Amino acid sequence: MTREELLDRLDNIQSLPTLPPIVSRLNEMVNDDDVTASRLGKIIEKDQVLTTKLLKMVNSSFFGFPQRISTIPNALVLLGFNVIKTLIVTSSIFEVMQSSDIGLFEHSLGCATAAGIIARRRGIKNPEEVSTAGLIHDLGKIVIRAELPDDYEKILSISKQKKLSVREVEKSVIGMGHGEIGGILASQWNLPDSLVLPVKFHHSPKRCTGHVEVAAIVHFSDILIRAVGFGSGGDPWVPPLDHEAWELIKFGKTEAGEILEELDEKLAELKGFTGEMQ
Repeated sequence: MTREELLDRLDNIQSLPTLPPIVSRLNEMVNDDDVTASRLGKIIEKDQVLTTKLLKMVNSSFFGFPQRISTIPNALVLLGFNVIKTLIVTSSIFEVMQSSDIGLFEHSLGCATAAGIIARRRGIKNPEEVSTAGLIHDLGKIVIRAELPDDYEKILSISKQKKLSVREVEKSVIGMGHGEIGGILASQWNLPDSLVLPVKFHHSPKRCTGHVEVAAIVHFSDILIRAVGFGSGGDPWVPPLDHEAWELIKFGKTEAGEILEELDEKLAELKGFTGEMQ
């Protein structure tokens, strides 16, 4: 398959759930300067199933709010439209992931949790958006599995036989890695660059054309979650650390110990969350 053929395939994805109709309505409303979180929240709350899913996600460990969020308008105020929109867009995708690849689902939750912890410690203005970038960083893997199942099986087989990372094999089999594919999909969904770019460049933050610090945090969080063995990214190897990315976010031994302690507590809580989302 040529790059052009793959891009055409991605433009016409059939295997993944379609976006909820509510997304188009919300996109129109959010461009209105007079719109309020209350008005947006009332639109979302008309879909009771979606509301239940969103409240479970925003109250989960990877966002880490000390108080419980009980309404969608409150969630919009605390997390912002970009985060809520992304959770709406991806909620059905994560249902697919839960049923077909619980290991990748847990890995994604773990990465979101680690990214949020690091972002808050660095004083980033919207740490919840960084958590969300961590949550969706492996969207490309879901696309490959759903849209290119034969290639997906071939990638896993070669990865296991040759002891290569899935990412390395993806490029040799389909000509593109899951980061780029995930970035393309996130862009098609009209997600902001603050989410698209970290997804696209989470394995190579130094190539990121913007939001480099967020990409570096997601990059390190992915590695950290692989190293502690929470969930599964598709192969048993921990990705190499981009040293330029590490220079952007590096911390000392004391802070590292505190981060790991907080992460360990939250990962234990996340095990229960995976069951609640079903």
